[in-house]
Amino acid sequence: MNLDFDKMGGLIPAIIQDNMTNKVLMLGFMNEEAYQKTLETNKVVFYSRTKKRLWMKGETSGNTLQVVSITPDCDNDTLLIKAIPAGPVCHTGSGTCFGEKDEEDIMFLKYLQNFIERRRMEMPEGSYTTTLFQKGISRMAQKVGEEAVETIIEATNGTEDRLIYEGADLLYHLIVLLTSKGLRIDDLAKELMKRHK
Repeated sequence: MNLDFDKMGGLIPAIIQDNMTNKVLMLGFMNEEAYQKTLETNKVVFYSRTKKRLWMKGETSGNTLQVVSITPDCDNDTLLIKAIPAGPVCHTGSGTCFGEKDEEDIMFLKYLQNFIERRRMEMPEGSYTTTLFQKGISRMAQKVGEEAVETIIEATNGTEDRLIYEGADLLYHLIVLLTSKGLRIDDLAKELMKRHK
C-alpha cells in the first residue's frame, strides 16, 4: 500500500476501532517506521509527537492493541485500524479515549453462548443448562416452543416488561438448542445478513 506520509510532515493519522464493538477507541499518529513496526509485530505502534519516538500502545500498561486489519482511506493519508484491545485503551483507565463504554449489550449474546458451551463440556451438577443438555434435543426444542408461546402471549396481552422477560427466556433456550446442534447465534446473524438488501 502506497501511503502518503508527506501531507502532514511524515505522519498520518491512525484511527483505532474495536474489531468487536466497532467503537472508535483512539486516534494516534504513525510515521513510516511506526507503520512498518505495526506490520511486523501485529501490534499497534505509534509515533509520539511529544516524545519524538516510536511507542507501542500498551508498552507500559500491557494494554496492547492486536491488529486485525489495516485499511487506508481514499486518499491514502489516513488509516483505519481494527484491533482487539487487551484492556482499557485510554490512560485514564476508560475503554476509549472519548469516554464511551467500549461494549455493546448485544455482545452479551456471544458471551452467553460461550458460557453455555462451557456448561455443555463441563456438565456441572445443579445447573439448569446441564439438565437441558441431559434431557436431549426433544426437550430443548419443546422449551423453545413453550417460550415462544409465552412470548406471543405477553406480546398480545401482557406488559413490555413481561415481553422482554419471556423474549429473553426464548432467546436463552434457542441458544441452548443451537449449541446442542453445534451452531452459533452468529449463524443466525449471517443468515439474516444474507437476506437483508
